[in-house]
Amino acid sequence: MKRFLAGLSGFLCSLLMFGCNQGRPIDDYGIEKLTRGVSTEADVRQAMGEPETVWNDEGGARTFEYPKGPEGHKTWMVALDASGIVRDWRQVLTEETFATVQVGMTREEVRRALGKPRSTVTYELKNEEVWDWRYYAGGNTERFFNVHFDRDSGKVVRTSHSDPVTG
Repeated sequence: MKRFLAGLSGFLCSLLMFGCNQGRPIDDYGIEKLTRGVSTEADVRQAMGEPETVWNDEGGARTFEYPKGPEGHKTWMVALDASGIVRDWRQVLTEETFATVQVGMTREEVRRALGKPRSTVTYELKNEEVWDWRYYAGGNTERFFNVHFDRDSGKVVRTSHSDPVTG
């Protein structure tokens, strides 16, 4: 019985260590395997999987989108140069990125900035379509960032933040 418990204890410890990186939980398994200026497109796909969307940028560069939703709180954008080498990556579900969303932007511009929304809801009486993204504000406070589009023009009319409903 002691052998069994010792083996089980070792197994559980190894599982816990598998999910940690230098004492921190790994939220985004794969991103830590990439090196700016060195990693290739193949390295990105091996580490992160297939991107949700591939955005074509100027001069043959591309950006891979990796949303971790709908329950996740991060969306990674990995920028590749024209030769397929990683230039940079960033997590876009931040207050700084949300501040770039302005009245008059199109759905495509918002999608390009924030990635795939967690959900889309239509409000017929307001003639609005609202997209939202789950994120962490100030560390561990879960919030939602909402973008309200006019359904006819497809352009942003306002943005808002909301807290999750708790029961």
